[in-house]
Amino acid sequence: MSGPHPSTAKIRYAVRSALADLPPGSVVLVACSGGGDSMALAEAVAHEQRHASWSGGAVVVDHGLQLGSDETASRAAEWVRDLGLDPVLVERVVVSESGSGLEAAARDARHAALETVATRAGAAAVLLGHTLDDQAEQVLLGLVRGSGARSLAGMPVHAERGTRARYRLCRPLLGVTRAECRESCIAEGVPWWDDPMNEDTDFTRVRARRAVADLEADLGPGVAAALARSADQLREDADHLDALADAAATTLGTGPWDVAQLAGLPRAVRTRVWRRLLVAAGAPAGQVSARHTDACDALVADWHGQGPVHAPGDLRVLRRKGRVAVMSGSDGGGSAW
Repeated sequence: MSGPHPSTAKIRYAVRSALADLPPGSVVLVACSGGGDSMALAEAVAHEQRHASWSGGAVVVDHGLQLGSDETASRAAEWVRDLGLDPVLVERVVVSESGSGLEAAARDARHAALETVATRAGAAAVLLGHTLDDQAEQVLLGLVRGSGARSLAGMPVHAERGTRARYRLCRPLLGVTRAECRESCIAEGVPWWDDPMNEDTDFTRVRARRAVADLEADLGPGVAAALARSADQLREDADHLDALADAAATTLGTGPWDVAQLAGLPRAVRTRVWRRLLVAAGAPAGQVSARHTDACDALVADWHGQGPVHAPGDLRVLRRKGRVAVMSGSDGGGSAW
């Protein structure tokens, strides 16, 4: 008897490897949209749980962004139940734009729902169906935006999440292509649906997807794999620099900070330290950009008597008498120092 299709075997192995260290009795949830990627992932989880000490379920998030989205979510839930996953939970969310765009708002709502369901189900891990193609598109967008190494490092395979109960957010398919996921679905007789929003060029991610395809056509195959490989290499560098920045920020303490002490840090570490100091002072992490950290760094590396730097969260960063401090905008006089 022949084995599974090569794409199916590759996906199942990726899932098996990603969850090999889970303690016995763990619950694993697949975040499933009903698309080809997440359905291929759900099939692999359903297969692997038969020989594992963990059990697999699924969560389907209904974003409510399309007419009939509730029916689509119910159908996806039925598909994964048919694969043998249990429990299968459908979570309806309300996507509210807050100036960051519909894509970002939907992502935030989805991750909040995943955390809620993971906590409720006591899940040790939530699996996402991001593929090598998604990783390549993420890196391309980072390049276009002129982002730093952390953004170019793309999406990590594992990330610890959860404020009430910790769980692992896992992307086992970052080494698997979108085409391989569909090959696996066809080989295993697994249904899926194609979201029409994936063809809507109003969304940045759709334009990035087409740009990667154009690059592959013009430069030859392998562009997506090369972008994803670059992300893996950059992630190791970014992780090391972040660890150095964490240690430096801890050593610096709460401030105000001596300019000479800050100047003694390598710039690659110091810019990351600025980000940590701003967030610790109350700046929303998602709003702190390179523009803010570069302006803060100029207070040390390019000082010529400039005024305070205005940062997100109504913060001001200013230099006085050889020291730098971060304070709220309401503290106009900076009397504390």
